[in-house]
Amino acid sequence: MKTTIAALSLISVFTLSGCVISVDGNGDGYSDSGWQKREAQNRQLIARLEPGRDFNQISAEFGSPDFSEFHQNEQGSYQVLFYRTHKNKGDGVTTIDECTPLVFKDGELVGWGTSAYAAVN
Repeated sequence: MKTTIAALSLISVFTLSGCVISVDGNGDGYSDSGWQKREAQNRQLIARLEPGRDFNQISAEFGSPDFSEFHQNEQGSYQVLFYRTHKNKGDGVTTIDECTPLVFKDGELVGWGTSAYAAVN
């Protein structure tokens, strides 16, 4: 009887030691399919943008940006929000070159994309 219990205990240990639970896919808070959905959603939102929209409206609609910057010069104050829209490397880390910038001048959307961002740098 003691031999049977010991054998079952030993089998249980080896059987259960192979179980692995994956909680997060790539380290940035999104599973592998989650980042794809997030990128697709951001691209859809960007495709519907119109110049002149208010910073607060867009921030509420898009949520937290992946990156943000603030620039000020003689033409005005510029805030740039970066949202992930594509993947360059499969390293699980979102970088600024995987994002589309949204450029606001004095709280109003004036452009988006790399050329709009280059104009304020």
